[in-house]
Amino acid sequence: MEQFAVSRDDEIYEAFPDVALTPTGRLVCVFAECTHHRDRSYTRVMTTTSDDRGRTWTTKQAISEALHGDPKVDPWWNCPRVSCLGDGRLVVVCDRIAGRGVGNIGGEQSNWLWFSDDGGGTWSAPRATPIVGIVPDQLIELKHGEYAGRWLLGAHTKLPPAEAPLWSVRTWISDDAGESWSQPRQIAQVPDLQLCEASVAELPEGDLVCFMRENSGEGADAYKCLSVDGGESWQGPFRFPLPGCHRPVAGMLTNGLMLITHRFMQGGKGWVGWWTQNFFGALTDMESCRARRREDAHTRILPIDFDRHLESDTGYSGWVQFDDGEIYIVNYILDDAPKAQIRGYSLQLEDFRFDN
Repeated sequence: MEQFAVSRDDEIYEAFPDVALTPTGRLVCVFAECTHHRDRSYTRVMTTTSDDRGRTWTTKQAISEALHGDPKVDPWWNCPRVSCLGDGRLVVVCDRIAGRGVGNIGGEQSNWLWFSDDGGGTWSAPRATPIVGIVPDQLIELKHGEYAGRWLLGAHTKLPPAEAPLWSVRTWISDDAGESWSQPRQIAQVPDLQLCEASVAELPEGDLVCFMRENSGEGADAYKCLSVDGGESWQGPFRFPLPGCHRPVAGMLTNGLMLITHRFMQGGKGWVGWWTQNFFGALTDMESCRARRREDAHTRILPIDFDRHLESDTGYSGWVQFDDGEIYIVNYILDDAPKAQIRGYSLQLEDFRFDN
């Protein structure tokens, strides 16, 4: 496995990246600048591009305005995502949070879209959406079956009462390329679970699987829900054998397997400073994706990176696959830097030693 510097600026915290692959073979990475993971008094959404398969990257550019202020009162940008649509356009989504909405009930939890029709060279002004929640999924454009062309955009939030909030994962649907959106469709909402950070992936027959983080801090398994009607309704949640799974990012590989990149968060007291030290990838198959019972699913897990920094912070990621099979992943990590940096990784399926 090879590693590459996507963006490193020792004067600012760079975090929460995602990556898309354009029809020309260009990689476009989006990420957030901020004062610190725990300090959002300054935030801005940034992009960088690569035309040599992620070996070198352009100087980063801003696509959003810079937001400054008190995060308990003033708005700030959180976790951007990027995807490439069927018509070749790029779309970035990022949540904007303010007030009590900082992981809590109430306050602003809006989501905004930027579009580029020149491979990430220039970007539109931000477009408001009706999506309410934080840490959005990529904007998913369905490709198979009767729902081909449909857009799905999901996020999670907390619902009252404040003393015992209900964690809710929802998605919104558009059948007219974002001109209008449905009312939210509930993916998962279970009183005894803290489900969040959803990642929806379309399977080859057009059904959908949504992997989610469980946020109790117990090192719990990932959970998943299933849809056979284009995201209108969902079954589950079902436990999935990825323990300590935070911020899953799921998608199909060209060989018919599913790749999920994720932070491994073991639960318990943790270590000095942050304890987000491990970044993993997992392979699974379609039978496991559709399984209703944990014991009917299997995974093959590969450690991708370890954050050696005493205040380690890592594990929000994105990835793509080239036509020749190479997988390119982006992730944020402190490691050998004073502030968080964006790192790229190139690997092949053989690195998993996974036998079909």
